Amino acid sequence: MEDSSSPRFLVVRILPNPYNSGCCTKGGQIARERSAGALPGKPKIVCVGRSRQIADRLLGDAAGSYEVVLVETPLDVLGHLGPEVEGVVFGQDVIQQAGDFGTFLLHDQIIQSLPDGVVLLNSENRVLWGNARICQWAGREQVAGENFYSLLGSPEILGPDFCPFHSALATGQASSSTLRSETGRYYQLHAVPVHEPQGGWRHLIVTVRDVTAEMLQQQKLAAIHQAGIELANLTPDELLGMSVDERVELLKSNILHFTKDLLNFDVVEIRLLDQKTGRLEPLLAEGMEPEAVERVLFAQPQNNGVTGFVAATGKSYLCEDTQEDPLYLPGARGARSSLTVPLLLHDEVIGTFNVESPRPGAFTESDLQFLEIFARDVAVALNTFELLQAERAGTAAASVEAIHSAVALPVDEILNDAVHVMERYIGHEPEVVQRLQRILRNARDIKQVIQKVGQKLAPAEALPHPPEVSRPALRGRRMLLVDEDASVREAAHALLERAGCIVETAPSGSLALMMARTSDYDVVIADIRLPDFSGYEFMLELQKVMPVEPLPLILMTGFGYDPGHSIVKARQAGLKAVLYKPFRLDQLLSTVEEVVTSTPRPVRQA
Repeated sequence: MEDSSSPRFLVVRILPNPYNSGCCTKGGQIARERSAGALPGKPKIVCVGRSRQIADRLLGDAAGSYEVVLVETPLDVLGHLGPEVEGVVFGQDVIQQAGDFGTFLLHDQIIQSLPDGVVLLNSENRVLWGNARICQWAGREQVAGENFYSLLGSPEILGPDFCPFHSALATGQASSSTLRSETGRYYQLHAVPVHEPQGGWRHLIVTVRDVTAEMLQQQKLAAIHQAGIELANLTPDELLGMSVDERVELLKSNILHFTKDLLNFDVVEIRLLDQKTGRLEPLLAEGMEPEAVERVLFAQPQNNGVTGFVAATGKSYLCEDTQEDPLYLPGARGARSSLTVPLLLHDEVIGTFNVESPRPGAFTESDLQFLEIFARDVAVALNTFELLQAERAGTAAASVEAIHSAVALPVDEILNDAVHVMERYIGHEPEVVQRLQRILRNARDIKQVIQKVGQKLAPAEALPHPPEVSRPALRGRRMLLVDEDASVREAAHALLERAGCIVETAPSGSLALMMARTSDYDVVIADIRLPDFSGYEFMLELQKVMPVEPLPLILMTGFGYDPGHSIVKARQAGLKAVLYKPFRLDQLLSTVEEVVTSTPRPVRQA
């Protein structure tokens, strides 16, 4: 009961208890009757604050029939609520808090129906109250009094906070963490401390959300990314010993392996786009009917099936039901749905990737996302293999290529060392400088002699791919490539020298600056992240070396990688061009050609 003029106490009657109804009423008289034999033991009265005498007065002669439980705060009540509790009595000292407690009980029905778990914990990680969802996850009807972690099977704490409850109580700030159960479920919890009227924190409100689906998707995305890296993960030595056909077969095997084991797609078809004819040539087909594989398709939106439409538009296409879709052409036997995505490289369509299923509507938006990500990695792998297909057609050509490959970088190291030593003697030891200059000339002659011998021993008609690319504007142009990665420097020789360029390399910015001071280059190609300079810093130093006629610079970077906005600053300072890795051979040559032809050719030193 409640005195409206000057309230001294408050009585809350639970009908019948908060776990089932979530209802409460203020005022009235505590019920003294219980259904005969319905519950064992004495009924309970919970007294909050200084309310024991009030309870005794209300119960009168029946006081001996009840068990009176004393607690300090309304939150402590939650640890005692159950079907045996007849009512709660609040003293005047906690009446304001009791109103908040009553509001909580009124909204208990809403909290019980939340899709997330909600619990109230004490400082010992004991559950005082939990909603229906946490009971469901724990497989119990009641969770009060249980250790929180035990309810979820003692899960592993993954972080970021490895003591979320302790941290929240110690700091008074919210704390979060992720849990992983033995059954493979993932839960994200958020603990918020409840401020006590007397100060400090003794209780936590913890929300728990099942994030298994999100975590598994992240893991699958990470696995797909790793698979993309492994598609063409071969060392230069491994590639050197493989023919074109062997490389293609290895790539096809890797694609098929990851498509089946990681994406769980059994029917796969990949076609590559011939940029000249627009024809989509089959590269890989697994589970497709022979007539479907042999079907001639072009990158056109009409009369070329889903594959032709995707290649023409560059857009993915989800066919929910093959029997109802006018674009679909029969592929796999009994296929009822298909998913087709473009193979994109630098936003350019280079082919298509198609999977099919015997079930209608078998593919989801997640499948579409996963396949698009994997298709981008496939496109990069195909491009990487294409860049490295400078193949040998005969024994003589193979020998010359191997010799040049073995000599190119060591000769560059001789040039680097000679220039480094010459820097110390310029101005005071002219005889030493002259000897070093002769070493430089002889080292450069070695590479050119090997190239000329190779051209005589290996006629172009004997090779499946001509050793030289027809780029007249690049013939005889001198290039300096700067990159810490030896495989990149080696590839620069193989690719640029096919177009008749004279290539020299350096592993650092400082050595490259020395080379630029002692030789005439038409262009410098440098990685954006050198061991001693950023791309922008290297450009500024290069301009100091040649202040009158700046040497044109091309920066190389991975797509989207620009630490410190180096590219933006370099563009403002006159950067000529940027190459985004991985790039095709024709992109490399076109960029270099554009830069050197737009820049006056330097006067060669005698």
